[in-house]
Amino acid sequence: MKTIGLLGGMSWESTAGYYKAINEGVKDKLGGLHSAQIAMFSVDFAIIEKLQNKGDWAGAAIILSDAAQKVEAAGADFLLICTNTMHKVAPEIQRTINIPVIHIADATAETLIENGIKTVGLLGTAFTMEQDFYKGILEEKHGLDVIVPNLQDRKIVHEIIYNELCLGKITPASKAEYLKIISTLCENGAEAVILGCTEISMLVKQADTTTPLYDTTQIHANKAVELLTN
Repeated sequence: MKTIGLLGGMSWESTAGYYKAINEGVKDKLGGLHSAQIAMFSVDFAIIEKLQNKGDWAGAAIILSDAAQKVEAAGADFLLICTNTMHKVAPEIQRTINIPVIHIADATAETLIENGIKTVGLLGTAFTMEQDFYKGILEEKHGLDVIVPNLQDRKIVHEIIYNELCLGKITPASKAEYLKIISTLCENGAEAVILGCTEISMLVKQADTTTPLYDTTQIHANKAVELLTN
């Protein structure tokens, strides 16, 4: 069995979801007492969040590249960055290691295309919704049409992620806001919605809406299990 490399801690709440999803996937695929071989480095998110807000992506890349090198040294065969937003520095991280980075946007796009989805809504941090490092891969590399919320709704989505979900706080009011925004994305033409922040699935579940939801944590974990056992 190969060894999965996880670069986590952004936030630890979502990284815990990765660990659970990957091990459940291995158990389902291999049965018995099988679990995943994982090498993980978990960073201090407070440091990364401050660099995000300052726009110091180069500084964040240095920290995460160092962590990725430690994961590689621990024996990982490939690396998952356990966050959507910090894939902004995925190219910089990849240049510092010899194992492949499995990009979360590629894994998500492949799943959408397999399911015949062409136009998709995107929820995530403001960085993910507004910048090109994520949407660009979906649109330019995979040919998807991506719809994001309006400015006010993007602010709501972003603030709930950082002020609540990253702290493990789940409230009915925030769920209602997200479901309203999801409904608006569908009214604007989205056939499905990407939960493009690894914490969002803590708040909104498929049972909460008839709109197809694509949980990037689960999709990324599924890709790791596929690579792990092939």
